[in-house]
Amino acid sequence: MPLSNLHDHGSTRLSSTSTFAILAFFQMKIRKLAEMGTLLSSFRSRAGPNVSAAAQSGSHIIAPVLTNNTITGGVHILHNAHGFTFDRPHSETTQTSATRSLIFRHKTRICSECQYVTDYNSLPGERVLLSERYTQPLILQRYRHLQEREEELRSSGEDFQQVLNSRSSDESSHLNSLFNPDNHGISPSSVILQGNSGNGKTLTVQKIMMDWASDKLFKERFDIVFHLKCKEINRIPGRKSLVEILSYSCSLTPDQISQILKQLPEKVLFIIDGFDELKLTQDIYYMSPHTDVIQKAPAEVTLCALLRGHILPESFLLVTTRSTATDTLSNLLKGPQRFTEIMGFSQKGVEEYFQKFFQDEQLFRRAYTFVKANENLFTACSIPVICWIICTTIKERFRVGADVSSGLETTTSIYVDFVSTLLKHHCQGLSQPVPTLLRSLGQLAERGMLEQQVLLDENTVYETVSDPVANPFLCKFLFKRRICQETMFSFMHLSFQEFFTALYCVILDEEESQRKLSQLISVQNSRWLSDPPRFAAVVQFAFGLLNKDVRYTLRKTLGLFVHPNTQALLKEWILKELQIDILHDRTLFILHCLYELHEEDFVIKAMKSWSRINAYASFLTRTDCWALLYCSQCCQSIEELDLLSCIGLTSEKLMMILPALPKFKKLTSLPLENPSVSDLVELMCALTRGQTLNSQEVHVISDFKNHSAHRTELSIGKELSRIFIRHLWHVDPTRSLGSLSLTLPRSELTNINWTKL
Repeated sequence: MPLSNLHDHGSTRLSSTSTFAILAFFQMKIRKLAEMGTLLSSFRSRAGPNVSAAAQSGSHIIAPVLTNNTITGGVHILHNAHGFTFDRPHSETTQTSATRSLIFRHKTRICSECQYVTDYNSLPGERVLLSERYTQPLILQRYRHLQEREEELRSSGEDFQQVLNSRSSDESSHLNSLFNPDNHGISPSSVILQGNSGNGKTLTVQKIMMDWASDKLFKERFDIVFHLKCKEINRIPGRKSLVEILSYSCSLTPDQISQILKQLPEKVLFIIDGFDELKLTQDIYYMSPHTDVIQKAPAEVTLCALLRGHILPESFLLVTTRSTATDTLSNLLKGPQRFTEIMGFSQKGVEEYFQKFFQDEQLFRRAYTFVKANENLFTACSIPVICWIICTTIKERFRVGADVSSGLETTTSIYVDFVSTLLKHHCQGLSQPVPTLLRSLGQLAERGMLEQQVLLDENTVYETVSDPVANPFLCKFLFKRRICQETMFSFMHLSFQEFFTALYCVILDEEESQRKLSQLISVQNSRWLSDPPRFAAVVQFAFGLLNKDVRYTLRKTLGLFVHPNTQALLKEWILKELQIDILHDRTLFILHCLYELHEEDFVIKAMKSWSRINAYASFLTRTDCWALLYCSQCCQSIEELDLLSCIGLTSEKLMMILPALPKFKKLTSLPLENPSVSDLVELMCALTRGQTLNSQEVHVISDFKNHSAHRTELSIGKELSRIFIRHLWHVDPTRSLGSLSLTLPRSELTNINWTKL
């Protein structure tokens, strides 16, 4: 029988039939809870206070015994089991017009505040639309194994993007699915959104707030969303209640917030941004927990009561944090929990970010093509802050009409800007001066490089860095070792470990700096033939740190000084290297050192002493081609370029080095992989127009996918030139499919229609 119709007709107890009916009712509901949830049933009598009963997971409940009362009203059962719901009384489920008005006002204010973002370099009053900056990052919903992390840290360029794509295949998440049920049908009460410094956590939170307020996200799930920033909570003085803390970050008063929270607490989402910045005290462990939204305590204690579920246990939480504080957060946070991690931009994300940033198809294509040509920068673009730095720098050069390829593209200069940006905007209350922090980081990075480790154990890190948890350049993660949990650290990527190693070497005092660099060069020279050149990138970064503009940034923004004698040591070493016949695999290394230095006067001086660039049998990356182009354009002419048996010289890479080819008097070989006819035509035109050379010997070997080869020999003499073209089968190289031989005056080379040959 309906509970609302049960009456006691003067007896001292309910009838046995009624009692069994009530028992059956409760037992049915308890079975639906399975192994979790909290059951709370409340009966309101006409003559007295509420009578309630509660059951925890696995327990039983007996119907209450009521005497001399008539039961009226409804039965309310609270729970946290997925898929198990009861309706509240109509008066509690329906928002009042006053509440709807407050929520509308709250949404309007959020839309006004969140539709714009302020760039790091914005002048007062300068803003850009959120839609012109926000790009969905790759978000994973699982922890990665050690092997996966090491793969991510060591890979670069296209390999790195392939790794990210493999992670995103079936494990990535979108914002609208953060609170979706898992494979067991259970929805999380709390979601941890972890990400490295500069990976876009705060901008993602702003996007969530904007989309919710615009009814584009969580419209049916959450009636109201509150946003709290931990760095602002740190500045709230005295004892404050939850509603008072919330009033600091929105346009509603504490009383208005309290009114909203009391109506439907299970339709409330709290977004806590930057948990790693929250200053926790011992009070969070020793103060008695409070459960009321108006009860006062120190701000961090009140916030932790919300995180633990002591206050508003039915509400939902989304908390962002750096990896260094994830374990602390997880221990505080109520369950069920879900772990997610922002990985940064995929290749598609980088392209989308560039497109939104430039708002012009032509400029976007120029900028994106340029960055994609540099594997190091393209890898770093997975970090949203670096993406912004690169786009901002390129846009400035477009504005002043400068060549996009001159002066901005060194990996070193971008990394220095990144370090400066993070220290200025992502570090609150550092416990030590910036130079001390960077030296300790460099010392740790060097130790890892010497031991060939990118995953650093906890003891090693704490021996070197005084406060690794607060360090924005370190990542912390937990992993399982048999029955235990262990902690390890890493830099954001191997390239950052190499950068900080180089920085450490050049900012030491004069004597120690020169000793370190001499050792580094010695190790690099001695191991070139036997081992992979694992210190090559460190030396290249060291040259990049000698650049005049980079040294100015180091001194002005970071308080670091590079001694002039340190600069002289490295420059003297590379000039000596160029006096000898450099082994082919070291050629590209020298080019990269000069490229990162990016001082035209010195590069011209160095290239004058280099008669032959020998890249025989090397694998040419796009970054190699960029370095070759830059160094070649710094001189009038060079005797010879030997690319014989080079691997990976595609049409795209050929187009990159094309402007430099007329600088060489002799091109031993240009081995092209599956070029198009237009590529070959453009190559021959480039070789024969605008020549400043007295003679040139060029052999172009074009391999096609149909097992044929196209061999073009071009001999340019003072008066006569000879062209020989032959088409061969790979299956039978002696068999010629066709050949052509031309001898003509040199002056006629520029008049040839190469499309007809």
